[in-house]
Amino acid sequence: MAHDSPDQPKAPGPRKAGRGSEPEMAADAPAGDIDPATAAAEEDDEARLPDPVEEPLEAVAEGPLAAGHAAIENAVRLAPTSPGVYRMLNAANDVLYVGKAKNVKKRLSSYARVNAPQPARILRMIAATVAVEIVSTTTETEALLLEANLIKQLRPRFNVQLRDDKSFPYILITGDHWAPQILKHRGAQTRPGRYFGPFASAGAVNRTITALQRAFLIRSCTDSFFESRSRPCLLYQIRRCSGPCTQEIDFRGYTELVREATDFLSGRSDLVKQELAAEMEKASGDLEFETAALYRDRLAALSAIQSQQGINPRTVEEADVFAIHQEGGYSCVEVFFFRTGQNWGNRAYFPRAEKSFTPEEVLSSFLAQFYDDKPPPKLILLSHGIEEAELLADALSVKAGHKVEVSTPKRGEKKELVAHALTNAREALGRKLADTATQGRLLQALATTLVLPDAPKRIEVYDNSHIQGTNAVGAMIVAGPDGFIKNQYRKFNIKSEGLTPGDDYAMMREVLQRRFKRLLKPAEGEASPPKADDDSFPQWPDLVIIDGGRGQLSAAKEILDGLGLPQVSLLAVAKGPDRDAGRETLFIPGREAIKLEPRDPVLYFIQRLRDEAHRFVIGSHRKLRKKDIREAGLQEIPGIGPSRKRALLHHFGTLKEIERASIADLGKVPGVSAESARKIFEFFHPQPN
Repeated sequence: MAHDSPDQPKAPGPRKAGRGSEPEMAADAPAGDIDPATAAAEEDDEARLPDPVEEPLEAVAEGPLAAGHAAIENAVRLAPTSPGVYRMLNAANDVLYVGKAKNVKKRLSSYARVNAPQPARILRMIAATVAVEIVSTTTETEALLLEANLIKQLRPRFNVQLRDDKSFPYILITGDHWAPQILKHRGAQTRPGRYFGPFASAGAVNRTITALQRAFLIRSCTDSFFESRSRPCLLYQIRRCSGPCTQEIDFRGYTELVREATDFLSGRSDLVKQELAAEMEKASGDLEFETAALYRDRLAALSAIQSQQGINPRTVEEADVFAIHQEGGYSCVEVFFFRTGQNWGNRAYFPRAEKSFTPEEVLSSFLAQFYDDKPPPKLILLSHGIEEAELLADALSVKAGHKVEVSTPKRGEKKELVAHALTNAREALGRKLADTATQGRLLQALATTLVLPDAPKRIEVYDNSHIQGTNAVGAMIVAGPDGFIKNQYRKFNIKSEGLTPGDDYAMMREVLQRRFKRLLKPAEGEASPPKADDDSFPQWPDLVIIDGGRGQLSAAKEILDGLGLPQVSLLAVAKGPDRDAGRETLFIPGREAIKLEPRDPVLYFIQRLRDEAHRFVIGSHRKLRKKDIREAGLQEIPGIGPSRKRALLHHFGTLKEIERASIADLGKVPGVSAESARKIFEFFHPQPN
């Protein structure tokens, strides 16, 4: 169903009590041409487990408790007795904590009491505070929404942080064409049509769309491809489309298919299946066995969708289920999505929170941030009761434009759904803890093998890709104790003038210069060098890995020495003879080359890091190249003139379909010989360097 996202309350100008000025939001996006990148593996939640160890008060206090109490006391004198949001700042003007209160003056007074017993976490925060900023709001509901918004933006150190804010995918059946299209959709819901979701992952959406195509034969092609067809495409041949583009089905028949698909996604699945079963029986009775077989296959596709969804509730039409499990100082929140009585997937989150937070505190803060940019359902079921359930329900009701209920069920099917989610949360956290322990052992073994002073906390791996010097792109991937840190991957479009095409050394020099110069000095408009997305994760690499041999290593060392960074550890990984995995050579500055045993776990680990960098840079290169191909069309392919170009476009419809075609399919086009088909295929599927 389509959801309209209401505007979030905007923060008026803050009032400040104490020292400091308006804090700058941490700049986690790279400046200029270093673009943030989205990871390809969308189904895996790559959120990092935070360090749960609380430091002693003496080790972390950035100022004495007396000074912190004095700064807060000064804020109390200026604070309003109305609802609002307050921000505590340290000496560097960083936001330490964002809180909300029905009575801001009263809430701040509780921090200012010198002899009042406080948890160690609160004492550390007070000791670091030198100023407090206050934003008044009209209601406590508005304060709750604003607090969640600011926590997501500013990532305060003493708040619970939801660190995975990817949008959820939806299924869209378009409404702006006589033959509606079914597709996966993310982002703003501005295109006319019916939206169904959210789904937990892109994989769940893709599987559902594939099954829906088999069941209802709705087209998935673009409007431009649809309009250019003169004969049905392959999807029609394999019975995944009814062929409305070439009138294989009339308008009335296609509209009926769309209605059935909409009914199924709207929760009327049993009615749709009964209708299809009746049509199958009728066709069988009329001895139309091919038609009956078609209805049978459609029913099987619908059953496949429902079997993939696992548990489907009988009495819950629309709900999100949240369950939290804590272990070893870590927290895992498992979320299940139920819409139209169907299970549309689940996802595990690992919010950053100190181990002193109770499950109820973590869950309460998590929920407000979770729905900051997502439409809430009518019902939210929780494994733990939270103190401000009614306030949260009121805030989400205002945001959604309909009544939202937040409850902790005690019996019945709803209780069973929560218990199921809690079991998944417990298992997900167990897997995450096991993976983290394994990663820690590998990092320690890597440090021993490379004779590093300590196990590296941040590893950066660099690679570049091009085809005869064209569309050159460099890339950096980042790994740490919790695996790949995909929100810190970066790509670099190589653009140095005078660069010799194919000069890998020069490309690597440009990438490293741009990366480390930005670390050394702030970007334009920044008061200080950029910070990492998560202040528990280091900004500077402990180890830099280069894909290449001794020449690449020398080029990298020359750049780092020139920038005054000889302390950064370097490693170059050269491919083995015939590019065989397991026979790589490791080059380290000032040492003899190393060859590890083929079954050495450290070698597997290094290969995995290098392969991830290679995957990421190849993906970035292909995106650039596809963009150029779209702009240039088919003119760049040798031997393809205007006549063959017209024949190809007439046969396949779009450039995208030509790119997808096999050599055999290309050879079927009139006027395209076997040799021309091979050249066309190799143009779209080259082997990058």
